[in-house]
This record gives sequence, structure tokens and C-alpha cells, in this order.
Amino acid sequence: MHIYVVKRGDSLFQIARRYGTTVQAINQANQLPNPNQLVNGQAIVIPIPGRFHVVTAGDSLEKIARQYGTTVAEITRINGLSQSAPLQVGRQLRIPPPVKTRIEATGYIEPAAAGYSSNLLARAREAGPQLTYLAPVSYNAKRDGSLENPALNPLPAIASQHGVSLMMDITNLENDQFSAELAQILFNNQEVQQTFLDNISRIARQANFRDIHFDFEYLRPEDREAYNQFLRRAKERFNREGKTVSTALAPKTSASQQGQWYEAHDYKAHGEIVDFSILMTYEWGYSGGPPMAVSPIGPVRDVLAYALTEMPASKIVMGQNLYGYDWTLPYRPGNPFARVVSPQEAIRLAARHNASIRYDRTVQAPFIDYTDENGRLHKIWFEDARSIDAKFSLLRELNLRGVAYWKIGLAFPQNWLLLSDRFTVVKK
Repeated sequence: MHIYVVKRGDSLFQIARRYGTTVQAINQANQLPNPNQLVNGQAIVIPIPGRFHVVTAGDSLEKIARQYGTTVAEITRINGLSQSAPLQVGRQLRIPPPVKTRIEATGYIEPAAAGYSSNLLARAREAGPQLTYLAPVSYNAKRDGSLENPALNPLPAIASQHGVSLMMDITNLENDQFSAELAQILFNNQEVQQTFLDNISRIARQANFRDIHFDFEYLRPEDREAYNQFLRRAKERFNREGKTVSTALAPKTSASQQGQWYEAHDYKAHGEIVDFSILMTYEWGYSGGPPMAVSPIGPVRDVLAYALTEMPASKIVMGQNLYGYDWTLPYRPGNPFARVVSPQEAIRLAARHNASIRYDRTVQAPFIDYTDENGRLHKIWFEDARSIDAKFSLLRELNLRGVAYWKIGLAFPQNWLLLSDRFTVVKK
């Protein structure tokens, strides 16, 4: 599939004719929120085999082949080139469909207080064909070793329909905050810990969870080894019961990184103990912070590069956001908080306010500047086909186990299009 960036004056008819497809095919593939008012700078996925690359200064056949996961021989064959002839800057090369690699994909899904809305369930069904695991958020541990259960139905039926395994997401959330004190009890009180593990085992067996996933955050630094010991015990037990064990890890770039979010997360130990870890490589741009990309490619790469020094690539899962934020300017800490937007809503806002979509190639993310009806300035950082494809290229380059999405619910059809085109998602 090819990614095309809209230019002023473009229409769907012109784009479809240029690439030998139809308006209906493009509209349906992208679920375009603005088919009759395309936005300058909007990225559109063209549903055709392979894609195109425009040669720029410094390009070589080897570099291009490596970028797209193909071979020099295949590029020269499909374009009628000689391997020894120099590349002409500006020439458009046809790139064959990639050789798909196998990955795992996880989708977290969080119900509202009233349960799962019809829209949320529709997003789960849309994602199902491209997921290995679906993780209801969340089973919250209690101080006596019991668990507060999230709504589950009708997720098991949706998962079964699409061959998706259920992941039991377990947290130390207490009163909607991560509790270091709660985790301390679970890690150090052996009686409570035994009850806790027994309850996990019972629930996992009843609901047919395939993976037991621990998302314990904001832990006391002094509980680092106690957490490791807890994981060793959990891994031995749940593997014996036919389950895998995974963890969520804060995005560290060194073993000595300071801060309560980081210090008790021991990458090396998790790499040795559990079956895999999901790295939370997002939220650099967040609702209470200044405007910036949510998952800029540089910091994401830095976290993954460090992880690879501590654990095998086969145990590393890259976290990925499915959303962006809309900041009202000027930014002032805490007032107001940025609003969550889906990629589709970001495009609608650009169309409504006659704003262009621009792309920052350093962070590999799109952004929009616009003025609302009340004269207030806004900045949106979000995800599009280009930014998600950049992360997919990184995933392929580093040969990671897979990707985990936080979280299912906001519409981003281009992600699922490209995921299915670039990879074969493993089903358990």
C-alpha cells in the first residue's frame, strides 16, 4: 500500500486515476472523514500492491531496499533498472510489496463506567483481525489479595470470533491512582501474595486468559528486587498452568534512570524472568504537558535501543498510541488540559478550520495549527499513516516481538490497513 500526501487542489478522483484505483476504494480503505474537502498535507493510504519512492539526494538502491524491507534485485527488476546505473534524483520508483514478518499485536481496551459502548465494541471488532491479544483494562489488585474486576462481556465472544487471545491486565491502581503502598503489600506479605496469585489463577481459568500481564507503576525503588522475586514466583506458577506472563515497563534509557516511575522497573531482570514486556513508548506529549508529539521517533528509538542491551528483541513489544492531543494556546501548566483526539477527528478539525496538516520529519509526526470559532489558537499533535509507518519500520529494523496499542476506542483505520500490509499478526 502506498501513502500519498494531499496537495492543494487535489481531489479523490485525480488521486484515484493517478494510481489506477477508484474513489470508492480509497474512501472505503481510509474511512475518510472529509472525502469532499481534502486537507493540504493529509496522508491517505492508496490500496494498491506495493508503493512508490521518489529518489532524493543521497539515496542508493541499497538504502532504499533496506528502508522498505526488500532487495536491490527486486527494485531493479520491477523498475527495469541497471544495478550499476546512477539513480536520478526525482525519479519515482515502484517498490514491491514487503516480505511480511511475523509479529504479535496487543490492544488494551477500557470500558466506561456503564460498560462497553457500541462504538467501543465496533472498534474492537475492527481491530480483532489484526490482534494477538485483547487486554481489558483492568483487574485492580486489593490489599487483601482480591481483585476488582472490569467489565468483560461481550469481549470473550469478539475475541473468539477473530482468533484473539485474552490478556489479563493487572494493576496496582487504587482510587484511580497507582499505589506504591498497595504494591509493597503484594510483593512483601507472603500470605497476601499467595491469596493474590490464587485469585489470579482462578479468574484466568474461568475467563480463559492466555497471558497474565502485570502493569505495576510508581513503585518504591526499594521494592525493585521484591517485584523481581514476585515475578519469578508468578512466572513459575502461571507457565505451569499453561499461561504466559508479561509486564508493562516505563520508557527507560538507562539502568540508573532516576524517578519513582523508573527505578523499580528492572529491564534486565524482566528480560530474564517474563515471557515478554510491553514498553510504554508514548506520552512524551501528554494532556498536562506542553504541545509536542506523543511518541516522537527519536525518544522511542532511544528506549528500544536501551532495552535491547538488557533483553532479547524477541521479548520486546513497542507501545504505540492510537490518539493525539489538541492543546489550547498559550500553554499554561494544568490549565487547560489538552483534549484527546483521534486521527480522524484531527483531520475533521483541519478541514473545518481550513488549516493545513504539516509533518515534522525530525519527530516523524503530523501537527495542525488552527484558530477556533472563539479566536483561540490551537495545536494538535496526532498520528497518521506516515508516523505509524515510521514506527513499523523501526519495529521491523530492530526485529522486535511486536506492538501494543494504548488503546482501542478511537478511530484510526489507516493503522490497521498498514499493519495488515506490513506484517502477519500471530494468532495464539
